[in-house]
Amino acid sequence: MGGKTHEASISRAGQRLKSVGPAFTAAVALILIPWLGVGGLGLRYVFGVVIPYAGLMVFIIAFVYRLVKWSWAPVPFKIPTTAGQQKSLAWIMQSKLDNPFTRGQVIGRMILEVFLFRSLFRNSAMKMRQGPKLSYASAKWLWIFAIAFHYAFLITVFRHLRFFIDPVPVPVRLVERLDGWLQIGLPQIMVSGLLLLTVGMLLLARRLLIPKLRYISLANDYFPLFLIIAIASTGALMRYVTGIDTTSVKELAMGLVTFRPVAPEKLQYHFFIHIFLVSTLLAYLPFSKLMHMGGIFFSPTRNLANNSRAVRHVNPWNAPAEYHTYEAYEEEFREKMIKAGIPVEKQPSASTKEE
Repeated sequence: MGGKTHEASISRAGQRLKSVGPAFTAAVALILIPWLGVGGLGLRYVFGVVIPYAGLMVFIIAFVYRLVKWSWAPVPFKIPTTAGQQKSLAWIMQSKLDNPFTRGQVIGRMILEVFLFRSLFRNSAMKMRQGPKLSYASAKWLWIFAIAFHYAFLITVFRHLRFFIDPVPVPVRLVERLDGWLQIGLPQIMVSGLLLLTVGMLLLARRLLIPKLRYISLANDYFPLFLIIAIASTGALMRYVTGIDTTSVKELAMGLVTFRPVAPEKLQYHFFIHIFLVSTLLAYLPFSKLMHMGGIFFSPTRNLANNSRAVRHVNPWNAPAEYHTYEAYEEEFREKMIKAGIPVEKQPSASTKEE
């Protein structure tokens, strides 16, 4: 019996592992398309101008559409996630950030959630020990991976603004200087790019090596990781191995921004692979789980105050209806309530008593 159960679990894990194949194949295909298009057919303008414009347009339209759609969605219940003491009696200390009561406390909670991943910081791992006994322990390593991945991605994108703005703003130059503090020789090592590649591979390994996580992972969980790893890899390849003509990159980027597009001949196909993958990521983002970057602001578990005992939350889905209020009920049955000994809020007038 135990052997059959073990075989069944292996079979289920194998079925889930099949999700890696389509995601990896799609990522490889996305690398081959510009390699053949530019290296074989010479379609520099298509892959350097047309596709980036198309990817950006899809990103903007789809991103705004999803945000507007979420903003119109009704919130029938107040369901904020709570992880601390609710506001109650004056002598009981409230957990203002983990159980917000006011709008200001909600804003403070959202700031910590967006910039420090506060809820993920409390991540715990469950293990079965001898007994059998369940034990829970803190698992901060996932929080560290998430912080490193997101901030490395942010810094990498931010310092790439130097290609799209002329003259380059001081904040961009400052971030680039701080990011390149680990300078051993030439070219200058950018920590954020290498960190993005490293953490991306660690997150992929986490999904592949942890059985429980591998079992629930689908192709749309693996594909963004493969895509981001490919982007970081091609960027590192151009910077540290093959080299790239940054003047031509600046010329192409400024042409895109000023709507005077050009496709310089000095750019190698490595660059077009890189920009094609970036364009694909932009177009794919609004339709994927990566959309949590905008969706977190519309999540009722995060953006609502836990004040339902003090402020009535009306369900917008409720159909209009006439309610029989308590005042009307007492007005109708006051005399019978008094005769039955039921306390009333409003006593009958003297004229009513005489009648």
